[in-house]
Amino acid sequence: MMKILLSDCSTLAQNNDLDITVFQQYGDVVYNKNISRDELLATVHEYDMILCNKTIIDKTVIEKAKKLKYIGLFATGYNNIDITIAKEHGITVCNAGSYSTSAVAQQVFAYILNHYNAVNRYNDFVQNGGWQGSPTFSVLCFPTDELKNKTIGIIGYGSIGRRVAEIALAFEMNVLVYTRTPKDDNRVKFVFLDELLKTSDIVTPHCPLNEDSKEMFNKKTFAKMRDGAYFINTARGGVVNEQDLADALKNGKLSGAAIDVLSEEPMSKNCVLKGVPNLIITPHTAWAPLATRKRLLGIAEDNINAFLNGTPKNQIV
Repeated sequence: MMKILLSDCSTLAQNNDLDITVFQQYGDVVYNKNISRDELLATVHEYDMILCNKTIIDKTVIEKAKKLKYIGLFATGYNNIDITIAKEHGITVCNAGSYSTSAVAQQVFAYILNHYNAVNRYNDFVQNGGWQGSPTFSVLCFPTDELKNKTIGIIGYGSIGRRVAEIALAFEMNVLVYTRTPKDDNRVKFVFLDELLKTSDIVTPHCPLNEDSKEMFNKKTFAKMRDGAYFINTARGGVVNEQDLADALKNGKLSGAAIDVLSEEPMSKNCVLKGVPNLIITPHTAWAPLATRKRLLGIAEDNINAFLNGTPKNQIV
């Protein structure tokens, strides 16, 4: 019987809202809410299979994992796995594909609509008594705007980038895309990065974190953006230099920003973005509606079945 580790299952199911016992049919399962580095290094030699979300499985871990045959990710991104070393050791790594496409795109537009409709600001105004005693039925104390004819710039055109584009088109927005591999899509305009930055009202990256994308949004990048642009990051925290984002917000270069990811998660006490004006921060929740996590669980289980049948799906290596 295989021995299976779920190394950070508290990231998948919280308050028992998801049944993660389905993996018991494949072997002896050890459930760890969030395994420590020391415990992982001490026990990894026992496991044939690891299922994880963000657990770091690097060269040191893999070299101790003498029995490990399979790493299954409860995620699309796989920058927490040393793919090169896993391949050298004959370990199959499979991710969860496009499970969160709709959820992440939905959150992108939650940010956008809140920004242009001032929903939070108006609610706070009303709850604090601002509407009471108004001389008119309609109090227009915060500027709002239409999305129609606004330009959104999307960096990366995988499944999430494409879904964001589809929603933008439904709002009659102009869509610019920068990607290393242009697709055949005449609904949008493919441009170089500098043109996208210069002409977009909203900029939203949807690319993996790698050496090319690390801190691609920095002082120079923000300086190239249109004055008053709105910036969104639901990709990976590492694609942004956080001090430079804070500066761009404080000096008014950006009208606002919304981020769901940070370079260090959970947020550190010394995070430079804490308390920065015109910034919304959510705690890495874009991927996590219950319906989305149920879909994720199903993909992860399907990946295991395919691997055991000798026909791996969503295989990275």
